[in-house]
Amino acid sequence: MSGKPRTPPQDYEALIRLIHERHEAMSRTYQTISVYLTQNPNEIAVFPVNTIAERCGVHASSFVRFAQSLGYDGFRDLQRLFQKRLETAAPGFEARVRALEEDLENRDDRSDMGFLRELVVRDIASLKELLEDVTAEHLATAADLLHRADAVFLLGQLRSAPVVEFLRYMLTMIGKRCVLLDPSGGLATHMARTMGGDDVLLAVSFRFYANEVVSIVEDAARRKRPVIAITDSTLSPLARSARVLFTVPEHRHSFSRSLAAPMCISQALVLATAARMQEGEDRPRIPTVTET
Repeated sequence: MSGKPRTPPQDYEALIRLIHERHEAMSRTYQTISVYLTQNPNEIAVFPVNTIAERCGVHASSFVRFAQSLGYDGFRDLQRLFQKRLETAAPGFEARVRALEEDLENRDDRSDMGFLRELVVRDIASLKELLEDVTAEHLATAADLLHRADAVFLLGQLRSAPVVEFLRYMLTMIGKRCVLLDPSGGLATHMARTMGGDDVLLAVSFRFYANEVVSIVEDAARRKRPVIAITDSTLSPLARSARVLFTVPEHRHSFSRSLAAPMCISQALVLATAARMQEGEDRPRIPTVTET
């Protein structure tokens, strides 16, 4: 990582720009810290460094050294930028979860219904955050790309596979030609190389990112094929290759991570594309396979 800046960033936006510029050259520990900072800005503002470090899975001293590497005397100086941002920011994800739990009178219920309640609460909070973070400009740009594309190539593996499978179903039903880059048989990379200049790649990937997905996205960008990416961070390896980037932060890395928000943004993209294909219909329709 490059040396300590003479003058550290003096506002949140400048700090995030510097983190993005340096991220690729950072150590693995500093990259982990960077992703946590960008995904949880409100929590960084309100929690002590020991709590933040525990949630991130990194020792507190690493947060201090990370701040110093960016030019600050210590972590508290960096934290003040997040606190200034919080004065005008929307409530953070954890604050939303706590409020929803109170509304549903959740009392740390470990029963079967308690698991369902926790998932529902976290999905509601995630969807509210999605509504605030996604911009109309990004939606319009992505829908225009999908509408104009000769074919839409769909890419997603591991936990992302259900999202692209659903995208294939919806795009097919509105009459859009699409190609699923299925990893079975080891042909996904070779199929991706058939993308023409009028095609679009729509890729979905979350931590830990499938190597083949990252490789295909980077190759598509090198060949000037437009990429629409749905991922979990602006520091995702998909981000630098994306023409349009939709981020769905994952605030808890566990087996039960939900696909509600990625599915929601996927549906919105297809509906916006369908509206363009159906001559600007205000309420575009996606037929079902049972219709004749």
